[in-house]
Amino acid sequence: MSAIINAVIFAVTLALTVLTFYRKGTWSAGHARKAFRFFTVQSNVFCGAAALLMCLFPGQGWSWTLKYVATAAVSVTMLTVFLFLGPTQGGYAALLRGSDFFMHLTTPLLAIISFCVYERRGMGFGTALLGMLPVALYGVWYCYKVVFAPEEKRWNDFYGFNRDGKWPIAFAAMLLGAFAVCMGLMAAQNL
Repeated sequence: MSAIINAVIFAVTLALTVLTFYRKGTWSAGHARKAFRFFTVQSNVFCGAAALLMCLFPGQGWSWTLKYVATAAVSVTMLTVFLFLGPTQGGYAALLRGSDFFMHLTTPLLAIISFCVYERRGMGFGTALLGMLPVALYGVWYCYKVVFAPEEKRWNDFYGFNRDGKWPIAFAAMLLGAFAVCMGLMAAQNL
């Protein structure tokens, strides 16, 4: 069952990633570059790659660890949508439409189910902390691009993490949220 779910995750992610290169029916690397600003896209592509590696190398510890880190990343994506972005950005309709339905909900749920039900091996605290890496790295990058980058190279604050200059609180909250996700996944692995 793990191989089937991971194959579905990979296939759906591959299709959605290819679609990010199309804008109005035309190939557009610039459109894809803008799409890859989002943690949603990055975490889902990472999860798709990790799912493929789990299909190809199911017995390897490194592929299992990558799948764990990717599962933690897409879990953060899903929870951020439901606990923060939906309430602060006008509801869930736009966040669960089209490809976002898969990236914000379906792929994270499939990754969680496959990892916690069909790929259980047990997990230690040190390994669990690895799941925080994508959020920590992206958080530093996002903060730089929104707050500290030269004005002409800044991104707009599309997640709203710097409202009223409160990026330190948002960054700490995202790290705490990632930690909670990692602890939850560790608990599921150790049942």
